[in-house]
Amino acid sequence: MPVITYRDALNQALREEMQRDDRVFLMGEEVAVYQGAYKVSKGLLQEFGEMRVVDTPITELGFAGVGVGAAMVGLRPIIEFMTWNFAVLALDQVLNSAAKLLYMSGGQFNVPIVFRGPNGAALQLSAQHSQSFESWLAHIPGLKVVTPGTPYDAKGLLKAAIRDDNPVCFLEGEMLYNTKGEVPEEEYVIPIGKADLKREGDDCTIVTNGKMALVAMQVADQLAKDGIHVDVVDLRTVRPMDVDAIKASVEKTNRCVVLEEGWELAGIGAQVVDYVQRECFDLLDAPVYRVHQADVPMPYAKNLERAAKPDAAKTIAAVRKVMYLE
Repeated sequence: MPVITYRDALNQALREEMQRDDRVFLMGEEVAVYQGAYKVSKGLLQEFGEMRVVDTPITELGFAGVGVGAAMVGLRPIIEFMTWNFAVLALDQVLNSAAKLLYMSGGQFNVPIVFRGPNGAALQLSAQHSQSFESWLAHIPGLKVVTPGTPYDAKGLLKAAIRDDNPVCFLEGEMLYNTKGEVPEEEYVIPIGKADLKREGDDCTIVTNGKMALVAMQVADQLAKDGIHVDVVDLRTVRPMDVDAIKASVEKTNRCVVLEEGWELAGIGAQVVDYVQRECFDLLDAPVYRVHQADVPMPYAKNLERAAKPDAAKTIAAVRKVMYLE
């Protein structure tokens, strides 16, 4: 099976879906001539032309609105935000137009649109460019929110998002573009809303998503050296959330740690903990612990940034704590 980067997996998904359906087009800042700020759209302008790979001015609200209108009349736009931090300027179109039109039109207008771009912290990009938006967006009825952590998941889920008749927010980890993984050459699509068991064990469950799935797998490998074997449940999609996968794992392990990239208050982890304590309370042998970003704007200084981020060491400590090993 070929090993390719997360970036190339996304590129393959875009190319295959644009070849499959001529209603699909890509629009955003630097997606055409420059081939994408992160080179995800490399080669697409040359293959599909400027009517289907469209460079825009620096006007997130404007081109997101154009995309919503295009989706309402039967096209299938993919709107690339250079970063989800810049998408804040377009949230009126995402939250108040795309998310609500099907409901407010009494079912007359589907909005088959994908909003995609890098999410979360990179390295020393400071507070305004390091935010994780999954919990913000997952709060809104009418949106689907997808956060793939591997090249395999990125390709299969992006293809599913493009084919979906509902608005999908597709959040790509900013530090993931160069990561590599196996991606089949044959056609495949991953259903939105289906979690994946990335590692299997019976001592503790780690529920995670996005970039943190890689951290969770590192944690699992390190803990295995000490004879501790954990389930790693990668949600992949945070809205809808695969609660059945969470329950199945906690029923087996009786312990749970939730690892997320964002802040604590009203985070994705809070939703997971709420579900676990309602549906799995009598199964738990310890309280559920959360690992998350420190409750501060992301610092610029390298040592402070490192201290603020969730990481393997903090997650290992949480697992050991729920197992009463420290």
